[in-house]
Amino acid sequence: MPAWFRFLLPVLIGATLGAALGYYGQCSSGTCPLTSTWWRGALYGAVLGLLIATGQRSNSPT
Repeated sequence: MPAWFRFLLPVLIGATLGAALGYYGQCSSGTCPLTSTWWRGALYGAVLGLLIATGQRSNSPT
C-alpha cells in the first residue's frame, strides 16, 4: 500500500464519519460546532483523521 494512501485513508474516513454525524445529528440552535452542519462535521472529522494519521506515521517503524 502506498504511503500517501495510508496517510490519506484516516483523513477520508474521518471526513465521511464527521459529515454523516453533522447531517444526521443536526443541532437545532446551530451552536453545536461538530453537528451544526454536514460540512463542519466533515471538517472536524478530517482534522481528527489527520491527527490520527500523523500519530500512526510517527509510531510506525521505517
